[in-house]
Amino acid sequence: MKKSVGAKTLLFPTPVLMVGTYDQDGKPNLMNAAWGGICCSDPPCVTVSIRKARYSYANIEKRKAFTVGIACESKMAEADYVGIISGRDADKFAVSGLSPVKSELVDAPYAEEFPVVLECRLLHTFEIGVHTQFIGEIIDVKADVEVFGEDGQLDIMKIKPLIYDTSHKGYHGVGPLLGKAYSVGKELLS
Repeated sequence: MKKSVGAKTLLFPTPVLMVGTYDQDGKPNLMNAAWGGICCSDPPCVTVSIRKARYSYANIEKRKAFTVGIACESKMAEADYVGIISGRDADKFAVSGLSPVKSELVDAPYAEEFPVVLECRLLHTFEIGVHTQFIGEIIDVKADVEVFGEDGQLDIMKIKPLIYDTSHKGYHGVGPLLGKAYSVGKELLS
């Protein structure tokens, strides 16, 4: 029997995304966003939902671009910090020790220390309620060479992405491979 907990923002797992933008003066900013994920295959797109009051909101609106870095276990404190303070009040890159890198493809920065980054141009904006959903077309994905597996693909166990527990407001890592997608369910196809 299931117990109702009401309408809440509970989805497991939730990614920890590092959204990079430039402000009106060209200062790089980084924010921690949990409301986001892949939203289209063709064209490849990612979505992040941000409140209008957030510093990054106006930056995305003005520059029509953003980056999405994948937060990793080794930079958990830095990832958390950029979600605690506003870019209006602090230079998040300077305080966290993260290194801003100017994207060559879109008008937005990313943090060198996060192992995977998606460079996005703003494709659509949707007002949902207290959040605005920004859909970015992924122009390129860049990754550290150390996070590629022997098969030439990105390896989640080498990336060591952070995931967010929306229920307990905690960070977790990913576990071992349990089964191959599009394979383990085949036994039920008879």
